[in-house]
Amino acid sequence: MSEWAKKRFWKETTYEATDGGFKVLLDGRGVKTPAKAPLVVPTEAMAKAVVAEWDAQDEKIDPTSMPVTRSVNAAIDKVAVQHDEVADMLAEYGGSDLVCYRATTPEELIARQAAAWDPLLDWAAETFDARLKPVAGVMFAAQDADALSKLSEKTHNFDNFELAAFHDLVGISGSLIIGFAATCDLHPIETLWELSRIDEQWQEDQWGRDEDAAEEAEKKRQAFMHAYAFFKLSKD
Repeated sequence: MSEWAKKRFWKETTYEATDGGFKVLLDGRGVKTPAKAPLVVPTEAMAKAVVAEWDAQDEKIDPTSMPVTRSVNAAIDKVAVQHDEVADMLAEYGGSDLVCYRATTPEELIARQAAAWDPLLDWAAETFDARLKPVAGVMFAAQDADALSKLSEKTHNFDNFELAAFHDLVGISGSLIIGFAATCDLHPIETLWELSRIDEQWQEDQWGRDEDAAEEAEKKRQAFMHAYAFFKLSKD
């Protein structure tokens, strides 16, 4: 059964427990991912969310209105077959994390970055025993290898669905530390989004709002919010 059939062909959308979680059914037949793998999710809450997306489809299926289903597909078809490679790629963000690279001027921006990001570095040091250091300027500076190893280990410990969400939390924010902060509910997710945009907000304060940039930022914000929601669904 192809997930992205162009027209709705089923009447009833349900889910049921199965080995490894819950499967979604269209008229009693299991949905498959684009790679033809069984669509099985780890939690009942996620199953309900997928069912709601499929049940909301009208005559024609609109994949853009099915973000949870798309993330499930990514977890099954992409992350599951290369979990270690994805985890390695994300762990590398720790070596050049957004919250570590600081401006050298002006003083107001330096202060803003320190106020926003130093507490995140302190939290990571206390929570994971992984101290990353701030660096002035854009030149690469190596971080403590032991700290990076501990952050990498924690990244590898995520399951496929958690890692699919974590991929977007880190990739969109540019920060491994902010990604971890989101998964641990250190701050409300909107606050963490704002903490990832200190530099952009500074530019806007100096030069005014750019509508194109604002539109793109809103798309990223929504994707960041969805990644957080998907991570919570994977844990519920």
